[in-house]
Amino acid sequence: MSGFSPFYCFPKSAALLALALLLTGTSPAQSTSARLVPFRQGTKWGYADQRRRLVLPLRFDEAGPFVQELAWVRIGPLYGYIDGGGNPVTPVQFTKASTFSRNRATVELNGETFQIDGTGQRLTTPPEPEPETEFLTQGDLTRQNGKVGFRFTVGQAVVPNVYDEILENYNGLLFVRQGTKWGVLNNKGKVTLPLEYDTIKAIETNNFAYPVVEQQGKFGYLAEDGTLLVAPKYQAAEPFVADVARVTTADGRSGYIDTRGREYFD
Repeated sequence: MSGFSPFYCFPKSAALLALALLLTGTSPAQSTSARLVPFRQGTKWGYADQRRRLVLPLRFDEAGPFVQELAWVRIGPLYGYIDGGGNPVTPVQFTKASTFSRNRATVELNGETFQIDGTGQRLTTPPEPEPETEFLTQGDLTRQNGKVGFRFTVGQAVVPNVYDEILENYNGLLFVRQGTKWGVLNNKGKVTLPLEYDTIKAIETNNFAYPVVEQQGKFGYLAEDGTLLVAPKYQAAEPFVADVARVTTADGRSGYIDTRGREYFD
């Protein structure tokens, strides 16, 4: 449920009851919500610290990552937002809700879709255009006999012309393809991940961090050095947002992992 993706839709009902449940009880103060990770135990969700210790209690039916000190939560079929202390920022009233991005989130209420700010107020102005991104080039592609290689600008590393496709990525990594299989090279031209993977996907919105890798229908993640952070084992894997990523296990259970590959679900 990271970024604007899973945008769940449910029939609106029991809004007042959901809000009452959300307001029930007190939560410990927490100013470092960015370090909290959605934690699922059984069918209930709360938030844990980086040692997997429960900080906000298991009282939600689903929970999203903290971005800009705010996170969406679901009680029954409806959504609302909380702060790092578990305090409500909005009522639990939305039939759709997204993770905050660029100080705004998209919600649906009474069949109408609009955006709100960090206080829950409706926004009437469109978002500012995304700043232009200037990609740093590590070197130049070389071509010979229909094959592609790479010559790094810094250092003496040269990748021979043996690949069908080469893509640059963050941290000096190259994604390389031979036939239908992908692998990874570092900025010295050394293989860090063999050409055994069906896809490798990096997303600009999270600065291309921790790309998703696919192998035989299972998904995992790359670490910053181009090796595997998590070997492909998940049924589904979403891009990282605020240092956490939502995954679905082979038996259909959903939860989050952090940038060390630790799982926050039982």
